[in-house]
Amino acid sequence: MKLLKYINILGLLLLFSSCASGYRAINLNNLNYISTSTDKGVVLEYKYEILEKKYKKKELVKGIRLIAVKIKNNSQRDLVFGKDIKLTYDDKSTIYVMENEKVFALLKQSSASYLWYLLLTPMNLYTNQTQNGFTRQTSSTPIGLVIGPGLAGGNMIAAGSANTKFEKDLLEYNINGVTIKKGETVSGLIGIRSDDYNSIKVKID
Repeated sequence: MKLLKYINILGLLLLFSSCASGYRAINLNNLNYISTSTDKGVVLEYKYEILEKKYKKKELVKGIRLIAVKIKNNSQRDLVFGKDIKLTYDDKSTIYVMENEKVFALLKQSSASYLWYLLLTPMNLYTNQTQNGFTRQTSSTPIGLVIGPGLAGGNMIAAGSANTKFEKDLLEYNINGVTIKKGETVSGLIGIRSDDYNSIKVKID
């Protein structure tokens, strides 16, 4: 009986840890950009670790880093991010900035993965009665008919809603190919392939 109890507890822990997570919109204006780099009058401020929950876990597993950047163009000309404004590591190697659509495709939650909750559909709740030393089943309730589809549908809706908010941020703050006029400051989100949190430098061509 104790073993069965522990198995049930572990099952419940697994159940809740596998639930879809929400997404909190990123407010680039309220971030504390603690890292900076300057080149030819252009100032780059940036911050790693802006994702939470399942999105953060997928970021680590996929080897992708989503970075919030703020670029102030104090030069005497308009500059295009990705063409005139490039990013490098300390060793001067160029950083490839991913398309935000690709970042979303790799980091979004998979709604279909929650269909496994439907495996709970056949689950029944049994009640037993012991009399004169004998135990017999007195009733059976098909609780899986509610729990299975309910958990599957609820998590798929939650994941879909969170993904929509995440995609909205990535599209709204996409600065790939954006022209930053002289004297202008622009903030955005960029994704790079990396397993670490390396220092980033701005380079003006």
